[in-house]
Amino acid sequence: MKPIKTKRELRKELDQQMAEYVQAGGEVAEVAPGVSGREDPKGPLTPLFTPRTTIEGRTLVTEVVAAVEARRHPAPPKSKNKPKRQARKRVILDDFGQPLRWEWVEE
Repeated sequence: MKPIKTKRELRKELDQQMAEYVQAGGEVAEVAPGVSGREDPKGPLTPLFTPRTTIEGRTLVTEVVAAVEARRHPAPPKSKNKPKRQARKRVILDDFGQPLRWEWVEE
């Protein structure tokens, strides 16, 4: 695992880079406190990111997934002839739970 630099190490590295920059002839300009970089500091703040007004060239994911699933699992063909229900035997019990007779029942 890569070791994480501490704040002290980061500060030392930043100070070293600034010293190298000044030694190479660079100049650091100091700005007075309270001065803004905005053109009109009293005006409203401008948004950093412009919101998207229109979304073009996108398809909804739900529609795409539904289309893929429809191709993957085609619906079985519907037959006009419904299969006939088969009759099955059902036991008829008396009041004491003893079988009396069998009866054919269609469901």
